[in-house]
Amino acid sequence: MSEHYDLIAIGGGSGGLSVAERAARFGARCAVVESGRLGGTCVNVGCVPKKIMWYGADLAHRLRDAADYGFDLRVGGFDWAELARRREAYISGINTWYHTYLEDSDVAEIPGHARFVEPRTLDVEGRRISADHVVIGVGGRPVIPDVPGAALGIDSDGFFALEHRPERVAVIGAGYIAVELAGMLNALGTRVSMYLRRETFLRSFDPMLRDTLMEQMLADGVNVLPRTAITGLTRTAGGISVACEQAESGGEYDAVIWAVGRKPNTADLGLDAAGVIRDGDGFIPVDGFQNTNVEGVYAIGDVTGGPALTPVAIAAGRRLADRLFGGQPERRLVYENIPSVVFSHPPIGTVGLTEDEARETHGDAVKVYTTRFTGMFHALTEHKVMTAMKLITVGAKDKVVGAHIIGPGADEMLQGFAVAIRMGATKQDLDDTVALHPTSAEELVTMR
Repeated sequence: MSEHYDLIAIGGGSGGLSVAERAARFGARCAVVESGRLGGTCVNVGCVPKKIMWYGADLAHRLRDAADYGFDLRVGGFDWAELARRREAYISGINTWYHTYLEDSDVAEIPGHARFVEPRTLDVEGRRISADHVVIGVGGRPVIPDVPGAALGIDSDGFFALEHRPERVAVIGAGYIAVELAGMLNALGTRVSMYLRRETFLRSFDPMLRDTLMEQMLADGVNVLPRTAITGLTRTAGGISVACEQAESGGEYDAVIWAVGRKPNTADLGLDAAGVIRDGDGFIPVDGFQNTNVEGVYAIGDVTGGPALTPVAIAAGRRLADRLFGGQPERRLVYENIPSVVFSHPPIGTVGLTEDEARETHGDAVKVYTTRFTGMFHALTEHKVMTAMKLITVGAKDKVVGAHIIGPGADEMLQGFAVAIRMGATKQDLDDTVALHPTSAEELVTMR
């Protein structure tokens, strides 16, 4: 006999948990189906463990700089295994908390893999469940390219399974995951080479951000190899050899990390049985209200091909529940001016249009304000880290349509400016705001 719910979320990641909890708050009978650990990519092999490793790498930078502030330190070494143990203990605590979170929210937790057998009806390990509303939030997974020996490499999930710090690493990829992993490994003492298919990384970001980061990573000792097409990996006596079109071998490494993109986990959901359409890459198209082409079936988060950001999945899920059960029929997520950060070294914060995007849309109405400086912390250090900022404005009132920051603290300072931009702030609004001095953030309200 089929169990019936008001809403079922397929996937216990950020989106699925959020939509079910919010719907249950409105009195809906809800369930979450998850075949792995609760929390999804973000908690288990994404944002959370990555940020912990970033903090470790940031501490390595601070220890190096401490002597320039008069400290006589004796560093006994770095224990990767201990950091990994503490990281996983922290994540385990979050996993445990999520079970309590669902129970306290009166949301049923159904372990197992869900497959559609018809629209709004699922099979979970032989258990038949149905709902008036089914939300697909199964996320994605790393891509491994189809080249000889590809399995000798690991992906970003495998990075978090490393028990010891590798001495030599090749990071293959040009997106934010690639620069984050390369930066933290380099800071923790690994010799890192980055293989880029084209000339630079972070190609969808504003040029100022990627150019400044490239300059810093090269100065910090990362070996960046542009325009290298990888043809295969082979096991050798000295490690793993990377072969490129441009040379017989790009070098030998203790580990090779594939960071060449992610794909949605939609292949084994039985979507054809539900009539849910996927695009050529496996993503599920949705409208502005998260509706798929099938009534009563919705998709949120990475599986839609939209911004692959945890807060986006959470926001979309909560707004969907508001619409379905909270009496807010027009409630939806607006996918403009979504802020994001890259935990590179130094970090990046960005919101709104890049300069190229603004000029393509608004032409000569665009004005750009930039600044570049060494922050006060690094005024005393031998190791220098640059900060760069860009504001992009449009029209007679200089409405701010983009803000881009790279430098220490960029990740923390962007949030407030993202609120201002979403509210329609102008350059004059920023100019009229009294600066916090001495900070790097004050440059955003004193820029000329």
